[in-house]
Amino acid sequence: MRHFGHISPEVRRGLFYQEPCEFTADCPARTLAAALGATLYSPATRPRLADDILKQVSRGVVSMVLCLEDSIDDAEVADGEENLVRQFADLDARGADVPLIFVRVRTPEQIPDLVRRFGPAVRLLSGFVMPKFTEERGTPFLEALSDAEAAAGRRLFAMPVLESPELLHLESRTETLAGIARVVDKYRERVLALRLGVTDFCSSYGLRRAPDMTAYDVQIVASVIADVVNVLGRADGTGFTITGPVWEYFRVQERMFKPLLRHSPFSGVAEELRAALIEHDMDGLLREIELDRANGLLGKTCIHPSHVQPVHALSVVSHEEFSDAQDILRPERNGGGVLRSAYTNKMNEVKPHRAWAERTLLRAEAFGVAREDVSFVDLLAAGLPA
Repeated sequence: MRHFGHISPEVRRGLFYQEPCEFTADCPARTLAAALGATLYSPATRPRLADDILKQVSRGVVSMVLCLEDSIDDAEVADGEENLVRQFADLDARGADVPLIFVRVRTPEQIPDLVRRFGPAVRLLSGFVMPKFTEERGTPFLEALSDAEAAAGRRLFAMPVLESPELLHLESRTETLAGIARVVDKYRERVLALRLGVTDFCSSYGLRRAPDMTAYDVQIVASVIADVVNVLGRADGTGFTITGPVWEYFRVQERMFKPLLRHSPFSGVAEELRAALIEHDMDGLLREIELDRANGLLGKTCIHPSHVQPVHALSVVSHEEFSDAQDILRPERNGGGVLRSAYTNKMNEVKPHRAWAERTLLRAEAFGVAREDVSFVDLLAAGLPA
């Protein structure tokens, strides 16, 4: 797998100062967590799921979640499980390259049961997504994963979803976060990333954000994101990768506010791209992706294929970011100090900016570094399906 691997090598060389690295499901967890990118969700009941997965791989998807939980009706769970077993067997028989595949389950018991039923095709499975995660509800999921991993004879990751009312409600939030921290630390080697269930947060208060508003405009949601990052996303070695919330919109909506995309990055031939992004409410998505990263999140839950390339284009490290990170991490800077950016537009303070620089170089490994004259508009246009 490789981000932007679906575009030609010639085009890729023209876009990247440092190309995204190749990786496999067997790479270290730190690499995979940084490389998740836009994790595309799909109901497990889709009748041509194997074909759908391979189609999305050809369009640049590197991680998918096949959902047996909220995306399907309660009465469809058994059919969804049977369909997953058939589709995994189909994929295995084809021997095709697949993305990182996770299954979102409802109960801990489904984990060892599905691993058993997948048989040899379990080699295609990267792990499980665990809903409504708290210390009390999450521990049985992680114990089941440990047992299933031993039975499968291969590494399987957990991606807990933080979406419970206990986490949202102010009076129980501190205790709930402390409990989550305890259990994910205990199973640290198996926890690949933590995912935020913002739709469930909004549901607790009967809210739904409009397409011209980001999750950070809904203050009650923003406060939870901030507290989750505060406790579980620290850069001192105790933290985890936390992924951005889902963007729900992919159709034209009536607008109340001006578009969020300025004209200047799209000047010239890219004006049509700007118009298309606005028409499909992507300007709000782009704004939210930027705010995700500013608030310590990496990667994003996606429910529509059109969201994938915007996430990936904005995950590429700019040449300026890369230059700053390299300067900060030079061995001769270990003693600290302050230096002027090579772009002569900012101060780089070595000790305070070190953790940022380390994270930036990890992102650069996964998503690459753009050439100095390449913008996210160029990356987005190149990555979109023809």
